[in-house]
Amino acid sequence: MSTSPRLSAPLVTALVAVLGGVLAPHLVRLPLWLGAGVLGVGMWRVWAARRGSALPGRPARVGLTVVVAGGVGAAFGTLTGLQAGVALLTAMAALKLLELRRRRDALVLLYLGYFLVAAQFLASQAPWTVAYLLAAVWGLTSLLVAVSREAWGEHPWAHAGLAARLALQGLPVMLVLFLFFPRLGSPLWGLPDQGRAVTGLDDRLAPGAISRLSRSDAVAFRATFDGAPPPAGERYWRGPVLAAYDGGTWRPGPGREVSPPRIESRGRPAEYRVLLEPHHREWLFALDLPGGAPGGARVSGRFELLTGEPVHRVRRYRVRSFTEHRIGRGLSEQRRARFLELPPDAHPQARALAREWRRATADSAAVVARGLRYFREGGFAYTLTPPELDGNWVDAFLFGSRRGFCGHYAGAFTFLMRAAGVPARVVTGYLGGTRNPSGDYLIVRQADAHAWTEVWLPDRGWVRVDPTTAVSPARAEEGLDGSVPEDDPVPLMARADGGWLRGVRLRLDALETAWDRWVLGYDAEAQRAVLGRVGLGQWPRMVGALAAGLVLSGGLVALLVLWRGRVRSGPVEAAFGRLERKLARAGLPRHRAEGPRAYAERVAGSRPDLAREVRDLARLYIRLRYEERGGPNDVRSLRRRVAGFSPRRVRAQA
Repeated sequence: MSTSPRLSAPLVTALVAVLGGVLAPHLVRLPLWLGAGVLGVGMWRVWAARRGSALPGRPARVGLTVVVAGGVGAAFGTLTGLQAGVALLTAMAALKLLELRRRRDALVLLYLGYFLVAAQFLASQAPWTVAYLLAAVWGLTSLLVAVSREAWGEHPWAHAGLAARLALQGLPVMLVLFLFFPRLGSPLWGLPDQGRAVTGLDDRLAPGAISRLSRSDAVAFRATFDGAPPPAGERYWRGPVLAAYDGGTWRPGPGREVSPPRIESRGRPAEYRVLLEPHHREWLFALDLPGGAPGGARVSGRFELLTGEPVHRVRRYRVRSFTEHRIGRGLSEQRRARFLELPPDAHPQARALAREWRRATADSAAVVARGLRYFREGGFAYTLTPPELDGNWVDAFLFGSRRGFCGHYAGAFTFLMRAAGVPARVVTGYLGGTRNPSGDYLIVRQADAHAWTEVWLPDRGWVRVDPTTAVSPARAEEGLDGSVPEDDPVPLMARADGGWLRGVRLRLDALETAWDRWVLGYDAEAQRAVLGRVGLGQWPRMVGALAAGLVLSGGLVALLVLWRGRVRSGPVEAAFGRLERKLARAGLPRHRAEGPRAYAERVAGSRPDLAREVRDLARLYIRLRYEERGGPNDVRSLRRRVAGFSPRRVRAQA
């Protein structure tokens, strides 16, 4: 049985408060019943500590553990993986409160808190998240020191300053490791849950897919141009290209491995840097068309930028794009046939309409113009809230609802072109981008998600055709807000009149962008570029700089400690040290390796007038320091008596 004293009620309250702060960011991603249970356990534990109530026995705790673990398993379908693991860890931390009695229990709880802080970084690495979690670490460390000195009954936050100084002393080492520790081009491991619950483009396009995406304010990526960005109508950011259709959904289909055709460029290329948010897919985004691939990526035969692995973290890259171009004027019969493939029985009304257009003219460009005119003059409407469509959605859309989003128009137009004998494919990506005046860059959000069509025309090759702009020309020039009805649910940051709140969010976005660029985006490529400017871009030099930096930073910390002239100690040690200094000034310094009892006896032998007081102080010190018996009143008594002790006054009184 442990002989350590029970934790005081103020310390239990502080532990619950800090643990609640650590758990708070996790609770928003956990089932409601689990969050409510964690909150209830914490409140009950504080109430029990203040009233001195008994804690549940072992059978009750074991039963609760089994029930909660079963609930987590039922909610997530597993007890492993990121989300289920964090949920289980959160639940176990809360249940640990039910047996929180002594120092060992508190230490276990605090270590669980550190694990939960680290787990939060897997969900978010935003600057405000980091600041919040640093505050949580400071709280945990403060209580870790307090728990180790619980015998003295000090206030739980008595060592908050010491915890802050410890963190600051580690700052130089942290900076050296961040700058010089060689980074790998790819992480050593991945998390199995990282592909879930991601807001972003998919490599599938079905009716309504992008309209759901366009209600999101989440940032897809940011782009900083060397000069002025292209006009709004030319900001087509190319993503997955979809060439296969099964009657309901467009998919990539085969052919991505083919080398890209030569670009016949016109005009000056656009040079820019992209800061891409993690989307856990294998593609990058670039203005239509990318003139090359950044490091670690390649250009597919459809001018998609593809990486060798999913983008699980912020990635920055530099691209050159040609917004005025001509590609693919030569198309083999095999590829032509691929881009004309359609399910044989799909959408008979649309197929009949396309054949009518083809019978009217043999010119493919005229067929394309006929199709655009059909959308422009056919009573179609552009909206974020189109009606639900059944399996024969193209016919239902073209000859029924005539209300839709870019996915409806691009998907239906591509089907019509193929049915009319014009090779065509769907391109998905983003259109537009909002300039942030605080950082002079473009923000492209999920609300800017878009789909358009590419048709192949003789002597012109692949040509971009955007049927959405035939219905709503403002979509390209004014963005989402200027192209949908006023009562459509446009997200705040996509509105041109977002007011002061939009201005605040743009300033915060500038801060987050700087963080992503210089901290999260400091990958292997960026590290080599930055250190290469000072001749440290190679691994051997990098490792040498790391070793030198660690030695220098460690020496700096040591010098600071020496300069302060002392290592911080507890109030008991500090009080006895003051007594030693007073006796040393009276000609009775303490010898090395001399224990406090022996020291007191030597002082008593030399100065009998001090014997009683010095022996009493030594006994009190030994009891508090080594036997861990006593409370705050004893500590205060020691400090008060040492403060009033004066060898010179005692001699004068004698």
